[in-house]
Amino acid sequence: MTQSTEAVATPETPPKKPRVALAIATALGVGYIPKAPGTFGSLVGIAVAILTHPVSLIMIIGLLFFSGAGLGFDVPMFRGHAMPLLPLLPSLAALIIVGFLGVWSSARAAAYAGVKDPQYVVIDEVSGMHLTLVLAIAPVGLPTGLLPTDEAMDFGLYSALSLLNWKYLLLGFILFRVFDIWKPWPVRRLEKLPGGWGIMADDWMAGIYAAILLRVALHFGLLTFHIGWV
Repeated sequence: MTQSTEAVATPETPPKKPRVALAIATALGVGYIPKAPGTFGSLVGIAVAILTHPVSLIMIIGLLFFSGAGLGFDVPMFRGHAMPLLPLLPSLAALIIVGFLGVWSSARAAAYAGVKDPQYVVIDEVSGMHLTLVLAIAPVGLPTGLLPTDEAMDFGLYSALSLLNWKYLLLGFILFRVFDIWKPWPVRRLEKLPGGWGIMADDWMAGIYAAILLRVALHFGLLTFHIGWV
């Protein structure tokens, strides 16, 4: 019998499961919910928006307490002016962190699954929903520089209480889901970006559209919260 000289194909080693990336991409397993994982991912985005702002709310309450607002105290260091964006800094930092982690984790999850955008990847909905709620209350058109401290604190309370307003959250959720599913231009085009950027960017654009309409609703006092320069 003639011995075969053909090389025997060795079985390919299966790729190592990126557990950390999958945990982030699925929002700690939320993406594995059988039905409507994107909807549940959006709900996680609401939770992230709420949980990253109480730090600012505590800061504002502390400023009110130590500055003696109605409490008989007067601490000179809290006089003067403050940055209007200060109360939103934790939320903005979380927005950036979630966004970059989303790009990294979704790219790895997609590569592992061999699918461009696996259904169980919901970090894009988390980030897009978070962006909607934060962007809609971010100060725009403010005077350049600093604001009087009391006005900055008013904005901090306004933004924090907006995130606890069920009307604000519900409308933001509905608007984001509509744009995320509808995918008006350029949302669908952004899906064609490479890797995790394509997975995340379309939801960011949907979040921007939703935030614009949510901001209009706030401006006209339709959600009971209204502030003149927002």
